[in-house]
Amino acid sequence: MRILSFLIFCLSLVFFGQKTNSPHGTDFKISCSTCHSSKGWQLDTAVYSFDHKRTKLPLKGQHITTGCRQCHKSLVFSEAPADCNGCHADIHQSTSGLDCSRCHSTFSWLVSNITQIHQTSRFPLLGAHRMADCSDCHLSASHARFDVPGVNCIDCHRKDFLSATDPNHIESGFSDDCSSCHPVNSFQWNGIGFNHSFFPLSLGHSDLACTDCHVGGNYNSLSSDCYSCHQNNYINTTNPDHASQGFSTQCAICHTTSPGWKPAKYTQHDAQFFPIYSGRHKGVWNLCTECHTEPDNYLAFDCIRCHANAHRGKNYTNEECYHCHPRGTGGD
Repeated sequence: MRILSFLIFCLSLVFFGQKTNSPHGTDFKISCSTCHSSKGWQLDTAVYSFDHKRTKLPLKGQHITTGCRQCHKSLVFSEAPADCNGCHADIHQSTSGLDCSRCHSTFSWLVSNITQIHQTSRFPLLGAHRMADCSDCHLSASHARFDVPGVNCIDCHRKDFLSATDPNHIESGFSDDCSSCHPVNSFQWNGIGFNHSFFPLSLGHSDLACTDCHVGGNYNSLSSDCYSCHQNNYINTTNPDHASQGFSTQCAICHTTSPGWKPAKYTQHDAQFFPIYSGRHKGVWNLCTECHTEPDNYLAFDCIRCHANAHRGKNYTNEECYHCHPRGTGGD
């Protein structure tokens, strides 16, 4: 009886092969015995030996356990799509592109490296953006669409720009290019997160409030000259008295941005008078008043005040000293 069934099966293959097309399509070239046996036309897992790696979609991950008919809706296997969207509805509605493999794998729909994936997009996640929730930028009722208003800062931060009052960005005429002042890789809007490279805020300037320099909301025409902010310091200084002694208002000649104005260093002293930062005078003084003993007259200065007994008590004028001890040699 089994032999008779097998003969009928073989004859049917010949008959249907001549009279009708294969249910798998006219271009199907795989032997029936790859999937079927003489038991019937149902798929026989005992003899099934088809290698899916030879197709456009090798089975990996969860596809290994997926039933054939879930992808092969008809018996014409060539009609089965090889792309993700052919079987899986795009819940992102094309807002993430058509290549699902950019974010997902066949092993799971869950995405564990969103930040790394985002680095290859039009807007890499830097600074505070690395900590932002997806829905903060990708506004969607379903939380599945990833629409974005744009990739410029103002596209998301227009409300911040319009509501800023310290300083008022609108009244001050600030550019809406936020990155010109607020680095995109920063974690805060102000302080160290503010790009003040046009006038570096370091040392004594590092802990200032904007309004300490920008008085009256003036953020456009403020001078970078020290004296424009430190005029009161110049006028009120008494040791030495800068105003009465006619000191230069170019503060940087003596001062740096170190907090407290000290130590002060008159950098032009060597060239204008004689070396105190080189030669034998280098390091022998700590305060200006060690040589300038008349606080009310800094121009009054004599070598003899320090070197009174250099020539057995005979006093010389500065110019006489310089005949033998050129000022450029530091007293040698």
